[in-house]
Amino acid sequence: MEVSPNTKPPVCKILDYGKYKYQQQKKKAEAKKKQKVVEIKEIKMRPNIDDHDYEVKVRAMKRFFEEGDKVKVTLRFRGREMAHQDRGADLLRRVQDDFDEIAKVEQYPKMEGRQIMMVMAPR
Repeated sequence: MEVSPNTKPPVCKILDYGKYKYQQQKKKAEAKKKQKVVEIKEIKMRPNIDDHDYEVKVRAMKRFFEEGDKVKVTLRFRGREMAHQDRGADLLRRVQDDFDEIAKVEQYPKMEGRQIMMVMAPR
């Protein structure tokens, strides 16, 4: 097997190819075990959410950020709530302000049909 082909003269060494392939497979498995898969967790809210309900959602979001996951905040409007979309925008701004230190906005709030979505990622 060629160890360093760019040197003059190239350096080679004789080895057991089966053992070499086994070691490469082990290294790959070890690297795969150490990597963290980032998940997107979703928090659903309504524009008329009460203070305590909001605090419960905030606690859940903090836990998700500590675990290293992204959070997708979905704000759904029903019926006459569509007339008060400014309330929803204010609520999402409040979420942004509350998590300013520990999370950054990855996708700013945008309206999709009857809901506004925003994606935040841990810093």
